[in-house]
Amino acid sequence: MSTAQRIETALSQIAPRLRRIRQKKDLTLAELSKATGISTSTLSRLESGQRKPSLELLLPIVAALGVPFDEVVTPPRIEDPRVLQNSTRTDGRTLTPLSVHQGEPQAFKMSIPATDRDPEPRTHSGYEWIYVLSGRLRLVLGEHDIIMGTGEAAEFDTRNPHWFGSTGAGAVEILSMFGKQGERIHVRARPPGEVRR
Repeated sequence: MSTAQRIETALSQIAPRLRRIRQKKDLTLAELSKATGISTSTLSRLESGQRKPSLELLLPIVAALGVPFDEVVTPPRIEDPRVLQNSTRTDGRTLTPLSVHQGEPQAFKMSIPATDRDPEPRTHSGYEWIYVLSGRLRLVLGEHDIIMGTGEAAEFDTRNPHWFGSTGAGAVEILSMFGKQGERIHVRARPPGEVRR
């Protein structure tokens, strides 16, 4: 469940809790209205879920009902944010998923051994982004044969013949993101020296 869904679920539980607590205290809407200064129609809409709860409304209601705030509003439970590290090995490369969602783009950490240095270009639909974490990566893309060092990044259309691996000088670790054709990386940083207007 996403954070937005958890928040929406927590908000939807406020209305029935308010009604239950008010009825347990044997108060009518009119009596609660008099104690809080909030109109009975607003209280009724709040209890029926037709009005979104706000602190401006909830604080005087909680005070008038004499209950702790967290009895009415339970914060959404935050789930464990860690991504399970279920690494797989294919052709000597270790692939570790870095995202839990099933959609695209997908993010991976990839370890490529020094022995993986013979280019075998291939094509497929999609778009790939690569960032070199450590080592030296050889990227063959169409007629280009590029050596990339730590901290360098590349993006390319995977319909072009491509291959990447080690230069043979040592193992390489990269971050790789793969998405559908047409998805491009969105850079929000300004180039050096550019003035904000």
